[in-house]
Amino acid sequence: MAGPAIRAWQWAALLQLLFAAGLPGAQAQPAAADPGAQGPGSPSANGSYFGSRLVPPKSEGSCPPNIGPMYQADAIVTGTDMRQRPWGFAQTLREVLVKSSGDPRLKDDPRIAQLPLHADHFVACFDYIDMMAAVPLHDDQGTSDRPHQLTVYFVPAEIDALLAQFGDKPWRGERAIVVPVLLVHGRKPPPYVLSAEIPAGEDQRGSFATAADQFGMEVRIPSEEELQAWGASVGHFPSEPPPASAGEAIVVGQLDWSEILPGWIGKWRMRWHGADYRWGISDVNYDAAFRNIVRGVVLVASGVGSPDQGD
Repeated sequence: MAGPAIRAWQWAALLQLLFAAGLPGAQAQPAAADPGAQGPGSPSANGSYFGSRLVPPKSEGSCPPNIGPMYQADAIVTGTDMRQRPWGFAQTLREVLVKSSGDPRLKDDPRIAQLPLHADHFVACFDYIDMMAAVPLHDDQGTSDRPHQLTVYFVPAEIDALLAQFGDKPWRGERAIVVPVLLVHGRKPPPYVLSAEIPAGEDQRGSFATAADQFGMEVRIPSEEELQAWGASVGHFPSEPPPASAGEAIVVGQLDWSEILPGWIGKWRMRWHGADYRWGISDVNYDAAFRNIVRGVVLVASGVGSPDQGD
């Protein structure tokens, strides 16, 4: 009789647990105190999973106040433990050095090759956001392998000191807004001028915004009305950049898809403070092409170089 009695007790306990999980007031448990010690199905630093409920993310450590956007960066990592955290720290340190200085050459400068290995020494705090938080969970299998956005905040004084070691300095003050005026010949006709409204440019607008953020810049895609005022159309494209408003850097160019490479070929030109600049890139995807545009503007506007200094 002992066996059936034990089984009956186990079923009763299981039914109570399932009933509690289905109650409207059931809440996720607090996040684990040590995210590095979690195992599969354990609560993450971003919150505990119970059904599809999620505790809001909280920062790992206390951040000093007023850490500006030039001293913070994001990376997509797997989980919230130590598997990819050092890699995320290294990636974000490179981005912050570039953003804070306005010197894109620092990203691949051999003088900083060893710095990312010790990126944690310069971190003020960090936090995670679950990229799949809106996706209901059927069980806890694989929750520790979910993609997360790791946001890392670096100590400004430490970053400024690193820049000084390499002969750079923080790029202070207002930054120019990048305004691309591009004639696009894509994989399929017809060609078009990239605008804020054209449906064919939806992905490219998003790619431009991502590229600008990587350099601590902003991008503004012109409207159809502005392009018409500038005389920019498929049949009549301006040979020179139109006059730029204060605080804007207008880049005029052409982006062509080549089946031979295959890849995109881009040629750009810009007038900045009375000087003309021309540069370009080839055999790339359009993410790299737009990054090349923003990079060129950053080099010129920050005063550290010219747009044709590699990529």
